Amino acid sequence: MAPRQVRIIGGQLRRSVLPVADKPGLRPTPDRLRETLFNWLGQDLTGWRVLDAFAGSGALGFEAASRGAAQVLLLEQDVELARSLNASRERLKVGDTLQVLRTDALGWLRAAPAASRELVLLDPPFAAGFGPAAVAASAPLLVPGGLLYLESGSPYDGPVPAGLSVWRQGRAGAVHAVLWRRGDA
Repeated sequence: MAPRQVRIIGGQLRRSVLPVADKPGLRPTPDRLRETLFNWLGQDLTGWRVLDAFAGSGALGFEAASRGAAQVLLLEQDVELARSLNASRERLKVGDTLQVLRTDALGWLRAAPAASRELVLLDPPFAAGFGPAAVAASAPLLVPGGLLYLESGSPYDGPVPAGLSVWRQGRAGAVHAVLWRRGDA
């Protein structure tokens, strides 16, 4: 059986393939939803500092790098997935633009410097229930006008940190997505 894979859909790395390991709870963001997200964000992320927490296949982070982000950090706790992300990074020759850090995403988010990211991408394992904690820990990382994206298995009904307001939301199949914007731009 051939390994599962996902294609990058836009930017300089368009059509490049990322492997998707067969692991419980790992489901890359569907193409349709990634296309919608990057339409919401605009196709050009030149100069943006992006964080892809709970990176998994890396589809969201590699899409951001493909679209010109200056710095993309992928956080992944699983050793095998982190190795795969680094292998894709080397194969696609993204250089220092994209870095992979094997760490606990929630712990890293809670200790990260404030106002250090234009975009934070959250796609935690749905069954783990990390959504509200990840949203709370990510909000301080946003620069004024920064964006926070969350995917979940149901509409988000957790607390929304002060200063964030819904900018866009959507759904693709069983995946719900919300994009908040920090309002003090």
